[in-house]
Amino acid sequence: MAATADALLEAVTAAPSDAAIFLDFDGVLAPIVARPEDAYPPEETRAELRRLCGRYGLVAVVSGRGGEDVRARVDVDGVVYVGSHGLELDRNAERWRRSIANFAANAPWPRAETELKGLSVAFHFRHREDERAAVLELEQLAGVAQEDGLVARFGRKVLEVLPPVGSNKGTAVRALLDGAGLERALVAGDDTTDIDAFRAVEDLEHKVRVAVIAPESPRLLAEYAELVLGSTDEFLELMRRL
Repeated sequence: MAATADALLEAVTAAPSDAAIFLDFDGVLAPIVARPEDAYPPEETRAELRRLCGRYGLVAVVSGRGGEDVRARVDVDGVVYVGSHGLELDRNAERWRRSIANFAANAPWPRAETELKGLSVAFHFRHREDERAAVLELEQLAGVAQEDGLVARFGRKVLEVLPPVGSNKGTAVRALLDGAGLERALVAGDDTTDIDAFRAVEDLEHKVRVAVIAPESPRLLAEYAELVLGSTDEFLELMRRL
């Protein structure tokens, strides 16, 4: 596997100054934990990020969390942080921030299981004993969101509600690539919204997409990936090869 990984990673390691590294936070840099507020990357991962910032043309964390939240959790200078699935780059971000906050405040879901991320809100059901009942309840909430003109989609043990705009992790990746003038990329993700980022680099000649797969990760993610890993520990080992 190591030899195969090294060969695929040459898409970026062959010309690091011309390459960008795009990473999700939860499930890639930080292990998935029972309470989202407890998620932090290990110090070894942060050390690798510092090294990569000195080697590559661009290192970015593109997350569903708020950008400032991710910045505080990673705390590595030189990394570009884009939150809310790339929605923070949308020109109408502030207007949608208010709409999402109002929806979250009125949603009939426990506050302890509701994570407001600025431009999106996540309704978690990881702690529910009866997940089927939780999903049925959240499907009703998703219907309300759609009636309000918002977008609702399920991820890993979560329903996320977002603004109905074209901005996503993929548009963020393309904007950062174009802004930096780079044509090589590594993209790593673990969930549904990372598929947009994987698709964003489809036409690049030099790319490697890394799916960090857990049992609840979408199967489609692996279909877009050149490399499939099974944990954040495995991804840390991959970072050491970059």
